[in-house]
Amino acid sequence: MKTVHTLDELRAEIRRWKGAGETIALAPTMGNLHDGHLSLLREARRLAKRTVVSIFVNPIQFGKGEDYEKYPSTLAEDQEKLAAEGLDLLFAPDLRQLYPAGMETDTRVTVPEISNILCGQFRPGHFSGVATVVSKLFINTMPDYALFGEKDYQQLLVIKRMVKDLCFPIEIIGMPIMRETDGLAMSSRNAYLDPVQRGKASLIYQLLKESAAKLAQSPDAILEIEVAALTRLSAAGFRPEYFTARRAADLAPHSPGDKQLILLTAAWLGGARLLDNLRVELQ
Repeated sequence: MKTVHTLDELRAEIRRWKGAGETIALAPTMGNLHDGHLSLLREARRLAKRTVVSIFVNPIQFGKGEDYEKYPSTLAEDQEKLAAEGLDLLFAPDLRQLYPAGMETDTRVTVPEISNILCGQFRPGHFSGVATVVSKLFINTMPDYALFGEKDYQQLLVIKRMVKDLCFPIEIIGMPIMRETDGLAMSSRNAYLDPVQRGKASLIYQLLKESAAKLAQSPDAILEIEVAALTRLSAAGFRPEYFTARRAADLAPHSPGDKQLILLTAAWLGGARLLDNLRVELQ
């Protein structure tokens, strides 16, 4: 495995691979890697001749007062994990590489409408920050495939929409959520949970499963199902932002006749903001 830190080094490797006619798969990450991240790399190796993982904690997708300054950085450990999985190239840039004009005046990429709901409502500007940095990675890596976890389901749809609208010749692959043994979705932010909070955290997945079963039985009871889940989260000490059922294709509110739905939630537990979702197929 080779690690590069500059765009010039990255571009040189990409030119060499493209000149040889080799396909490339990219998995963008913010580091502090867990099995969910590594599942992206494993699929990337299956899809393409060459694999690239980026590690970059992107400041412009963090809001004021969020955890940018304390987001865990574990580059040495991440390198060991990636090398063991057979990665070809790790791109680990600093701020100057991706924001040469500075973060205050840098060009932004914005995906309208879908960026302003759910997580976008609670984190204004977040998805513009995501779309901007992912665009920079796409332009410099020129991947044939790019892989993202479905835990951040809204992010996945934002990126798919961006790729379609901006005519990027890239296939976006969504990868299933990887879970701990008690069902908690794997996340780097799980490390913020103390032992008591960690014991409570699996309630999120439990409520998603229970709500999915109720929704499959009573599709017209969406509001009651949502309110009941929010109430139980609050009673258990969470600070929920939303727990809702949406149309899976575009996160629009559910309409009669929709069959492919998804339950999504975001809730704070202590200093950790936890995301999860579960698909529901109505008969």
